[in-house]
Amino acid sequence: MERIIGKLLPWYEEHKRSLPWRQDRNPYHIWVSEIMLQQTRVEAVKPYYHRFMETLPTVQALAECPEEKLMKLWEGLGYYSRVRNMQKAAQQIMQEHGGIVPETKAQLEKLAGIGSYTAGAIASIAFEEAVPAADGNVFRIVSRLQMDSRDIMKQSVRKDMEAQLLSAMQSYMWDSSSPGDFNQSLMDLGAGVCLPNAAPNCGICPLVDLCRAHAEGRETEFPVRTPKKPRRIEDRTILLIRDGERVVLHRRPEKGLLAGLYEFPNLEGTLKKEQALEQVAAMGLAALHIRPLDPAKHVFSHVEWHMIGYEIRVSAFPEDGDVLSGGFLAEIGDVRERYSIPSAYRAYLDRLR
Repeated sequence: MERIIGKLLPWYEEHKRSLPWRQDRNPYHIWVSEIMLQQTRVEAVKPYYHRFMETLPTVQALAECPEEKLMKLWEGLGYYSRVRNMQKAAQQIMQEHGGIVPETKAQLEKLAGIGSYTAGAIASIAFEEAVPAADGNVFRIVSRLQMDSRDIMKQSVRKDMEAQLLSAMQSYMWDSSSPGDFNQSLMDLGAGVCLPNAAPNCGICPLVDLCRAHAEGRETEFPVRTPKKPRRIEDRTILLIRDGERVVLHRRPEKGLLAGLYEFPNLEGTLKKEQALEQVAAMGLAALHIRPLDPAKHVFSHVEWHMIGYEIRVSAFPEDGDVLSGGFLAEIGDVRERYSIPSAYRAYLDRLR
């Protein structure tokens, strides 16, 4: 492992990616970027990162941000529990650490939503603590280097690999480079060279002469992982119930999938036109026109929504909000600006004009 460090550091110095959160070693910048990058591509994250930092430039600003504003900033990144936990952690930092981000991995792991990987990234990059930041990319690289046939989805295997990296990093004689540089070199190697779900670019890999899997031509056989369970399929019918200027929105429950976000009224199953109109009539509304909308699909980590939709024009909305089955009326011109609507509904949000 120490040989890997020695080979990766000069390679990183020459090939490192230019990323906005690498312009300094500010722990807040590193933290926000790492949370955003979970389950999201780098190029997709960049505009979100810039907007987030312009609006919430400090830990204190994040801690004090109203929820509606925070959800709107995060809209489109998905996994909204990540940003809620990030705000909880910011509040912990304000209350328990005087607004200063803790410097050690052990302290960082006590904050909401910060696990071993994120804590290692912040501690090593911002504070030069010799600790690993081991995620799926790193476990893939290590498993190929060692031709390790163990299941990397097992926590015991991940902990063992992380322990090997920790031992090497703490034994290495750091000079001009830092532990953070090494962790970022692994990030860049996994992103551009030792690729997942494809043949790795071994011809440009600085570790090619150390890689056992490459020596035997078995790179794509590693890492070994337990197959994921198939996603559950759910059929849903989305209703865009509107007059000329307003549309009905609901707010989702505070717990569970897409917690606390806004959505259009929807029902389980695939409803026919007549059934959709019955739902509208049950709300005390008189439908003038119904138009089928194109089907859409959205994939979550464990469930997949197969959706159809109807745009239903009504003559007028009663003033009594109770008839809207817990929903409320939103000005169509304000929907995109004011309300955090998950990307799952993007196809139907685009129908609002």
